[in-house]
Amino acid sequence: MKSPPRTVFALSFVLASLSAALADPSGTWQREDGKARVRIAPCGSYFCGSVIWVKDPDRASSVGKQVFYDMEASGPNSWSGKAFNPEDGRTYSGRMILSGSSLTTSGCVLGGIICKSVNWNKGN
Repeated sequence: MKSPPRTVFALSFVLASLSAALADPSGTWQREDGKARVRIAPCGSYFCGSVIWVKDPDRASSVGKQVFYDMEASGPNSWSGKAFNPEDGRTYSGRMILSGSSLTTSGCVLGGIICKSVNWNKGN
């Protein structure tokens, strides 16, 4: 059996890289529980996300706060960086994973041993 030419492998790599480059988490995302919305957008060579709306008026001070920053591509449809939690005022190791019209974000401590994830849907 004849092995495929190396150009086939190179082309496959280029197409996979292009597919990852085309993935884009930009847009408005609504938390699955409906309690908040964030806007993800490019910021320099990274992606960042800021709170643009909260349902609970007692948490209105969160609006305008950047909660995701320094998010850089870490694989197909995934980005790693920092996640800020306005509820406790702490910054965590963060990750975003895009799957169609759903985005899962997580903040982790202890090298990723303990994580809390939130699901988001493409929002208004």
